[in-house]
Amino acid sequence: MSDIIHLLPDSVANQIAAGEVVQRPASAVKEIIENAIDSGADKVQLLVKDAGKSLVQIIDNGCGMSITDARMCFERHATSKIRKAEDLFAIRTMGFRGEAMASIAAVAQVELKTRRYEDELGTCICIEGSEVISQEPVSAMPGTSISIKNLFYNIPARRNFLKSNSVEMRHIIDEFQRVALANPEVFFTFHHDGNEVFHLPKGSLKQRIIHLFGNTYNQKLVPVEEDTTIINLKGYVGKPEFAKKTRGEQFFFVNNRFIKDPYLNHAVLTAFEEVLPAESYPLYVLFIDIDPSKIDINVHPTKTEIKYQDERAIYAIIRSAVKRALGKYNISPTLDFDQETGFSRMITQQAPEDIVQPQISFNPDFNPFAKSQEKENPFLRNSEPAHKAVSKNWGSLYDIIKAPEVEEATLNLPGNKIIEVDSKAVQKMGERQIFQLHNRLIISQIRSGFMMIDQQAAHERILYERFLQQLENRQGASQQSLFPQTVTLNPGDFELVRDLLGDIQALGFQIREFGKNTLIIEGIPADIGSNISEIEMLEHLIEGFKNNQSALKLNKRDNLARTLARNTAIKAGVNLSCDEMNLMVDELFACEMPNASLSGRPIIITFTLEELLQKFEK
Repeated sequence: MSDIIHLLPDSVANQIAAGEVVQRPASAVKEIIENAIDSGADKVQLLVKDAGKSLVQIIDNGCGMSITDARMCFERHATSKIRKAEDLFAIRTMGFRGEAMASIAAVAQVELKTRRYEDELGTCICIEGSEVISQEPVSAMPGTSISIKNLFYNIPARRNFLKSNSVEMRHIIDEFQRVALANPEVFFTFHHDGNEVFHLPKGSLKQRIIHLFGNTYNQKLVPVEEDTTIINLKGYVGKPEFAKKTRGEQFFFVNNRFIKDPYLNHAVLTAFEEVLPAESYPLYVLFIDIDPSKIDINVHPTKTEIKYQDERAIYAIIRSAVKRALGKYNISPTLDFDQETGFSRMITQQAPEDIVQPQISFNPDFNPFAKSQEKENPFLRNSEPAHKAVSKNWGSLYDIIKAPEVEEATLNLPGNKIIEVDSKAVQKMGERQIFQLHNRLIISQIRSGFMMIDQQAAHERILYERFLQQLENRQGASQQSLFPQTVTLNPGDFELVRDLLGDIQALGFQIREFGKNTLIIEGIPADIGSNISEIEMLEHLIEGFKNNQSALKLNKRDNLARTLARNTAIKAGVNLSCDEMNLMVDELFACEMPNASLSGRPIIITFTLEELLQKFEK
């Protein structure tokens, strides 16, 4: 029997390695930019076309490569950072395995131009599918330019698994932001299809955060700094009141390398546990500087996971440092761009002559035993229900006997117990008796007893099915805004809105692009009230969509309908009129699934008269 084990060809081995290193265009962006940082560049340009599917080009002004190095960098496990095994435990550079260039060249058409500062001519190498097409001297600027064209051109199955341009673009932005945050001393630019997405000049870490995420972050940041014999910790956390419903803006860096670590993330969250709103996630950008011999970064193909020798001590240091920073700096924001805290304006002691004695006014003719007069309620409801429900035959359900009117304010029961009854709580419309309990539940009498309805869950179900229908028919009614609102988003959220724009407009939003990362909101859906501004409504829609996308993996339209329904539904604690409660009940039972909430919990609970009598032992 002949031997059956043989060595794989280099081209096949490189494609297998590419499956770990290069999953999408964003993976190539990460690897090449990190190589540019390792080369000592202080200026890096990223150019992307067709969300990286057609072209990813990175230009840097680093040290460049010689003719031999330019050719050797495409070989597997060829690296300038490792000489012996012990070097694996003293790594402070981004790349070290020597797999990135070989993996990218195996699945794309790559053109490399590079020149060292001391050389007169540079080198140009063209590689397709691990095969060198040409290598020749060229005139080039000092540094390196790498063009990655037609990613996965020779693996159609992998290319078909790529998402839409907006999704791939968001992944590229995520990788770019991580490298840019870790290197605020480097000048970065990012262009997509000829449009500038980021222009990040050199500066401090705080300035880099503000340039990446927006000027509003100037008042959200709290500095964190702690020096110990185990680690040195520095960075920023967000103030609790600015926490979001998604985990998006959370960054850990170990020796300037971005990592994902749920254990350390838990340390930050426990520091916020007494001041953070429920189901909210704080912003943090934290840098850990640690002896490379105390960690192992060679545990994951993309180098985003790290093992530590003393995890518990690091956990305790991070938790205490963040907690102390929140207690020390969580004060009123400052307008100074470079100022870290708000100590510039201290409370000064007033002079005794400046103190004004408070004045108290009262009515001397007030008689507490006089009969109160009815007063008109000065508060008017903001909006009436916009839609009439499709009513059904309620005859069989509400075939009941009229209850007597409530005349007394209290009911005297045997045993000298007095139960107060609010006569306004019991409201009737025709044969249906209905009232609201604690501004939270709707109670309605039926033939066999009564039913209790969760008003918030019921309204969410009604709006959800209505929005789904509007997305299907593309006929959402819109309410024109009197004054159009302008909102500026971070590039990631802006790309998300561009991807969802058609469906958002189908719901009734009137939104159009207005320059770089800016939108104009000219109208909102007519079905929702005006409790929040148009800008807050859009921001809540974006946050909820991202949260559902990561947690529930919903399709786009279902996610939009669910998010908008939850953000705009009537909340617990809102007082409803009799007409509004009856309309909500009619609309709820006109739904396809009136019994289940969006989270799968019951909306309606029924109680029979027999169950009630058993409580009284009858």
